[in-house]
Amino acid sequence: MGKTLAEKILTTGSGVEARAGDIVISRVDLAFVQDTTGPLTVRQFDEAGFRNAANPKQCAVFLDHAAPSPTQEQANDHIFLRSFARRTGCSLFDVGEGICHQMVAEQFGNPGDVIVGADSHTVTGGALCAFATGMGSSDVAVAIALGKTWFRVPETFRVEAIGRFPKGVYAKDLILHLIGKIGADGATYKSLEFGGDTVDGMSMSERLTIANMAVEAGAKVGLFPSDAVTKAFLESRGRGDKYQPLRADPDATYERVISISAPDLAPLVARPHTVDNVAPASELKGTKIQQVFLGTCTNGRLDDLAIAAGILKGKKRHRDTRLIIGPASQEVLEAAIKAGYIYTLIQAGGIILPPGCAGCLGVHQGVLGNAEVCLSTANRNFKGRMGNPEAFVYLASPATAAASAITGEITDPREML
Repeated sequence: MGKTLAEKILTTGSGVEARAGDIVISRVDLAFVQDTTGPLTVRQFDEAGFRNAANPKQCAVFLDHAAPSPTQEQANDHIFLRSFARRTGCSLFDVGEGICHQMVAEQFGNPGDVIVGADSHTVTGGALCAFATGMGSSDVAVAIALGKTWFRVPETFRVEAIGRFPKGVYAKDLILHLIGKIGADGATYKSLEFGGDTVDGMSMSERLTIANMAVEAGAKVGLFPSDAVTKAFLESRGRGDKYQPLRADPDATYERVISISAPDLAPLVARPHTVDNVAPASELKGTKIQQVFLGTCTNGRLDDLAIAAGILKGKKRHRDTRLIIGPASQEVLEAAIKAGYIYTLIQAGGIILPPGCAGCLGVHQGVLGNAEVCLSTANRNFKGRMGNPEAFVYLASPATAAASAITGEITDPREML
């Protein structure tokens, strides 16, 4: 009987035949923390009596969520985490270098890897065909110290996407459609395995967007096959030797198969206060917005900034709508400057923030006022997510965000393409 991608990766990682429902102990190829969960991880590491990281080169600390630090307490957390990285030899990515999930893609993730991070959006690494998943701080502390952890092998939902996206529709719309279809808990502890000719034609940037939001349906991992796109990406990163082709066996057993017709999709928006509260952007026309946030680990890559700049070129943001942009990494920022996208966004009235999470989780740099509405390219819109439980967060693609910044209300980007 054939295996799913999750079963294949955990079979290799554990050295035993891994099938859905089994408990396995697997090696960990990368364990990481960021600056909101990291301090607890380090305290748990120390309280357990650990002194060393099992594989310092496969351990990373990212200062990205509160970057630069907006408070004395968070500045002290940064000092604490820098000290941990020095004494254990773990890699440190300091303020301004980028969001942990983007940096994992740029510098670490490879097909067949097992990656754990003290952040739920660690699933982003699934775009590279890595079994990448978020875990609690205590679990990650153990993974850092021992270089291994246990998993229950997840059952798999196969998501088969067929056809080409129509004009104005992007990867973000596909994943919003899927979450709206199955619900925010519709894939709890499942592996979402993506395939079909739509997926075959996707860039790595698009795959990262979709994998990133797998957890918004409750999934343990969101996995893409390792193919020519993966190989080209790894070669561009100097990791071509890490490439291996990986895909599910033709006779793999799936708990559920979900079919999506890409040509039938439209630009979508997730309404407050849940990600599965999805509606076509065209139906929300007239919804006034006070802020547009372009960025995050979901849609802060170069391709995303290019899409937004293409719509905003020669135009201005609405006078009643703020436009803030947070590139996902320093590399993205530098490339966007060279390509002219940053100039275009500034000319349109945009504010460029340091590479990092920025306004996504409401720590600083974009906190909303009472009753204000933000259209964001992020992955979550829970009540209070952007720092104010009296505000409202809508989620959409970079194209929808850019078009809406111009009109000052939620706008179907096809009106401007």
